[in-house]
Amino acid sequence: MKAVTKKIANRYRYAWVVLCGLVKTDFKLRYQGSFLGVIWSVLQPLMTFCVMYLVFAKFLRMSDGTPTYPVVLLMGTSAWQFFADATNVGLRSIVDRGDLLRKIHFPNYIVVVSATVGSLISLGINFIVVFIFALFNRVHFTWRVILLPLNVIELYAIALGLTLLMATMYTYFRDISHIWDVFQQLLFYAVPIIYPLSYLINTVGEPWGTTIAKVILLNPIAQTIQDIRHNFIAPETQPTVWNTLNHWQYGLIPVALSFGILALGVFVFRKHSRKFAEVM
Repeated sequence: MKAVTKKIANRYRYAWVVLCGLVKTDFKLRYQGSFLGVIWSVLQPLMTFCVMYLVFAKFLRMSDGTPTYPVVLLMGTSAWQFFADATNVGLRSIVDRGDLLRKIHFPNYIVVVSATVGSLISLGINFIVVFIFALFNRVHFTWRVILLPLNVIELYAIALGLTLLMATMYTYFRDISHIWDVFQQLLFYAVPIIYPLSYLINTVGEPWGTTIAKVILLNPIAQTIQDIRHNFIAPETQPTVWNTLNHWQYGLIPVALSFGILALGVFVFRKHSRKFAEVM
């Protein structure tokens, strides 16, 4: 029994060492050659936020009318930036690291995980920026902040599951990256990031507005980003699947979908990972 335990510990210790090494390398290479370096991980969502706020909040008046809306918008763009970066970088990770996989023996999934963890580090940095903005906007924090790690875990599960699926498909079909670029744009506008759900409800009108909002919240990405906003910044003004749908059991649907996507991604990746070296 001790021998088996020691063997398992040694196996995952090696995987952990490789993962840490790849995360450090990927994070350094991401900003290599740029003048500002890692600062871009903060500037990129900030610049996106400024554009979104000026166009949609100021000119098109897509706002919930609350003082916390700018921070809510910044939090949404930061969360989406993580999801987009993790999937875009991760789906190419197996092909980009093909030479390394052929030369050194280690679990293939580490390559995908390292790519997504780099984006997770950037999200952590952005959380600090959002927290500073929240202090300047006098956001009233509540006990729900302790639920934030659970929301981040769920968002990471969605991103990792989709990335494992697409990294597997990209190894065989390079067109996946172009298809994902288009689908990602559609998904961005299907999630309430640049517009609050209250604006959608008021624009469409009752009862269809509320019905559409409930359907949107069943999307696990929308549900997770709304939960992050709700628990971190504005529990009074941010609708979630838990307080919008009539029964709390419906809130388990997007959560189950999130971890179902992760399970499917792990299954598909493990099934095809042994053939990656041959295909590449």
